[in-house]
Amino acid sequence: MNLNDPLELAKALIACPSVTPQQAGCFDLMENWLHELGFLVWRKQFGETENLYASWGAGGVNVCLAGHIDVVPAGDVAAWDSPPFVPVVRDGVLYGRGAEDMKGAVAAMVAAAADFVKQGVEGKISILMTADEEGDGTDGIPRMLHWLQEQGQKLDYCLVGEPTNPDFLGQMCKVGRRGSLLAKLRVIGKQGHVAYPALAENPNTRLINMLHALKAAPIDAGSEFFPPSNLEVTSIDVGNPTSNLIPAEARAVFNIRFNDLHSPTEIQEYVRNICEQVGGEYELQMRVSGDAFLTNNDKLKNALVGAVEKTTGHKPNLSTTGGTSDARIIKDFCPVIEFGTTGATAHKVNECVAVDVLYGLRDVYREFLLNMFCVD
Repeated sequence: MNLNDPLELAKALIACPSVTPQQAGCFDLMENWLHELGFLVWRKQFGETENLYASWGAGGVNVCLAGHIDVVPAGDVAAWDSPPFVPVVRDGVLYGRGAEDMKGAVAAMVAAAADFVKQGVEGKISILMTADEEGDGTDGIPRMLHWLQEQGQKLDYCLVGEPTNPDFLGQMCKVGRRGSLLAKLRVIGKQGHVAYPALAENPNTRLINMLHALKAAPIDAGSEFFPPSNLEVTSIDVGNPTSNLIPAEARAVFNIRFNDLHSPTEIQEYVRNICEQVGGEYELQMRVSGDAFLTNNDKLKNALVGAVEKTTGHKPNLSTTGGTSDARIIKDFCPVIEFGTTGATAHKVNECVAVDVLYGLRDVYREFLLNMFCVD
């Protein structure tokens, strides 16, 4: 197999049905490829999740390329124009589950590494992969980063290959991410007959009031690098099979994507205070899966922006939009930035990526590595 060709590599990875947390042969392929390039390779199992770390070179700065090979389920296979785990190229576009999120980028990383090691540059590069990014992530990147610390392996800089470009390659880099809070609200009332409301306590009324108060007023107006924080109600459930019964409880689920004006503790306190203002008996469970962060490292940003400009002709916007990624974890260990394919078909039926984007992404990653080691 030609390790400089990201299309060949991507097709091989897509053919592995690596639905979270299964690696389904992806790491077998990558281990062989990286050994051929002269990398040292470690595979670590935590719980049901296997992870891979590979390094090339010795001493000095360690520049890491990170990502994941796991994918979401294909869904209704009959709705696909071709089988989701049978890679197919049609009209210059590669189809298959994971083509965009993010086996295409993983293939581009390996191909870029193949180009880079031929340069004879003194320095150290590494590749960090998990099979648990699309799941809860507990046994993926967090466990690997702590394991690397225990082994004395320090990451100095990291590029994550998640999809970042809305429309075309070179449009956008991610230099930060919003935080994410998941809340489950259970409002407790008193069951009774609708004809005698004084003898009951309707939890729906208080739940509606709480959700209205949470949603009505803006949380903030945004900050210099982040849009306004936003709350979205994702589920309301009463489970009442009868029309003449006031239920005993009502539930809702909502998510807040918050910016760098709030710490995880502050955003949770914000939610509690609003619920308390409405009052009554309720239960509130909240979990923050990542706090807002912004990468201010000029060396990292300049290396990536320069690589994108040189290879695509576009100067990328530096953005903090979108969902969460493993960058929210990596940022606690080293400066991190993100650049990958477009994201228009990620997780969708007929997921795909343009073939020329794969080659362009390989070139961006190669030039990024060279820039990080100041090689013209």
